[in-house]
Amino acid sequence: MIREYKTVEEIVSPLMMVRMVENVTYNELVEVELHDGTTRRGQVLEVNGDTAVVQLFESAAGINLAQSKVRFLGHPLQLGVSGDMLGRVFNGMGVPIDGGPAILAEEYRDINGLPMNPAARDYPNEFIQTGVSTIDGLNTLVRGQKLPIFSGSGLPHANLAAQIARQAKVLGDESANFAVVFAAIGITFEESEFFVNEFKRTGAIDRTVLFSNLANDPAVERIATPRMALTAAEYLAFEKDMHVLVIMTDITNYAEALREVSAAKKEVPGRRGFPGYLYTNLATLYERAGRQLGKKGSITLIPILTMPEDDKTHPIPDLTGYITEGQIILARSLYRQGIHPPVDVLPSLSRLKDKGVGKGKTREDHADTMNQLFAAYSTGKDNKELMSILGEAALTPTDLLYAKFADEFERRYVNQGYEENRSIFETLDLGWELLSILPKAELKRIKPELIERYWPKKDEQ
Repeated sequence: MIREYKTVEEIVSPLMMVRMVENVTYNELVEVELHDGTTRRGQVLEVNGDTAVVQLFESAAGINLAQSKVRFLGHPLQLGVSGDMLGRVFNGMGVPIDGGPAILAEEYRDINGLPMNPAARDYPNEFIQTGVSTIDGLNTLVRGQKLPIFSGSGLPHANLAAQIARQAKVLGDESANFAVVFAAIGITFEESEFFVNEFKRTGAIDRTVLFSNLANDPAVERIATPRMALTAAEYLAFEKDMHVLVIMTDITNYAEALREVSAAKKEVPGRRGFPGYLYTNLATLYERAGRQLGKKGSITLIPILTMPEDDKTHPIPDLTGYITEGQIILARSLYRQGIHPPVDVLPSLSRLKDKGVGKGKTREDHADTMNQLFAAYSTGKDNKELMSILGEAALTPTDLLYAKFADEFERRYVNQGYEENRSIFETLDLGWELLSILPKAELKRIKPELIERYWPKKDEQ
């Protein structure tokens, strides 16, 4: 039953106090009718006795306390979902902004989703090819995984996100069954246009659902945008049996909006001014990724965040790292060297990579070459540091080969640009080509039979 009140007591933007209310529940959707007949939306943030605190989605400017009517709609914020959402661009509240027709909803879903029973979860174990060597070869993305990208302000994470959204696919599965849900949170208009144009240019828009929340949109809309995207993803994955990749940029803007709303509610702040429930709140987003037993579809999540001052101990990357299964870290030092994408391989990690590689998934030599490349690159970087301190003469010939390997690895393996789409087999072959810089005796992490089979013959003396 829709209830209407004219008892607005005060407005402290973006919050509104409504007195003498009955049967109002948390998160309930609210419609505010102004004296001139225009309406604005909000949701219930807090109920204290007969007083409800309503959070407005739009600005509070022009609301007359005495003449405004507040309607409580009896349900939370919902998104109308349908298979027609593919190829469309929406704003942060799920309204189409691409000039196309309105979506005829097959059903309306609560944007907060339904919790997935842990016992109904299936373990992620299928390889997703992103076409980016540093991810596919070394920090493998597995279907159903949550793998964030930790970036810094000014680093090209937007280009990497667009590249993954364009190129990602499940190996051995026809691409028709693969969809990308892209949520842009609190980004500039320029950046939003970049994503839309990029997807249209490459034709990737046909399998993408794009939610775009701009920096000048209200903070509360920013909190709803990722939930809108995940609701669309859940529908495509578990009702339409699609493999859905959800990319969110930028989670830092989301957390800032959360802090803003928390400050407006006069809550006691936690670490660095963020609310104490930041961990729980982020978990309500990230934990919606995964696979379900008996369902063909899955949700794989790549949240992107910019680390304030490149500090990975900041609450946002810190808590994200706890909840998710690894991280891809972008390094400013590599970016300065002109390496694109500037993925810092050594501190990056995918905790589930062992489950997505090997015979029948990628290739039998994947796990061994991955370990060997990590070890050789780490040794090569150490040797380069030694070389800069002690000079070249202090190093053995093998040490010099390792230093050469590290340079070539960055130049050829990490540096691939944003247009090149490498298959996993090209990535593995390139790894072998780089390992052939080193003597065979140094490949201690690869089985001898694999060396015999895959070692590039042209380099044999």
